[in-house]
Amino acid sequence: MQVDKGLSRPGAALIGAGAVLLGAFSRGTWVTAQYADPLAGGGSAAIRGAEWSTETTAVALLLFVAAIGAFAFRRPLRRASSAIAALGACGAAIPPALLLASGADTGRVHALLTAGSDAAQTGPASSGISEWAEITQASVSALGPALSVAGCALAAVGGVVVLVRPGRDAPKQNKYEKEAVRRARLEEDIQARPDSGRVMWDALDADIDPTEQGPGGSGKQQAP
Repeated sequence: MQVDKGLSRPGAALIGAGAVLLGAFSRGTWVTAQYADPLAGGGSAAIRGAEWSTETTAVALLLFVAAIGAFAFRRPLRRASSAIAALGACGAAIPPALLLASGADTGRVHALLTAGSDAAQTGPASSGISEWAEITQASVSALGPALSVAGCALAAVGGVVVLVRPGRDAPKQNKYEKEAVRRARLEEDIQARPDSGRVMWDALDADIDPTEQGPGGSGKQQAP
């Protein structure tokens, strides 16, 4: 029987696509800062999206799990996971949206870069600067934040779609219902194909006497 899944599968795909965008572009550069250091000289430093908005990595993982849930769970859990995904996506969209709208605050840029100054001494890949360095300019790399916001928007739309149209679930059968269905099908197979070896062995395995169920039999199951 065909089960109407509503829009749970397209919604799950949207949530998953949003998770991919958010996870990928939160790893890119969101802010590039120019600084002047009276001791070490000036230079530039980059701040990644996951550093500017530390929750993006966790939200991207949450969206991945919610996408799987919207696809695989039964109706109540599909709706719950999609609602969580929509709320998480909306929350994760705020920092990159504010960054695009208001620009990078130099005070926060200085705080983030000086927080990495200890790590800067252990490897050349870190963008930490000394505490006495002065931020002279902070420019926003719009692509990363914009696509992160787009990913959050996709995930939020997908969550709302699944929440509104979660579809239906296939009816569950308990152990006795499954056994009854199996016996009924075997009896039909015995009537239709009494000479089939596979049907005979399946009937014997289910404690059904195929000689009683065949065309020449009484149609009653042999007493145990």
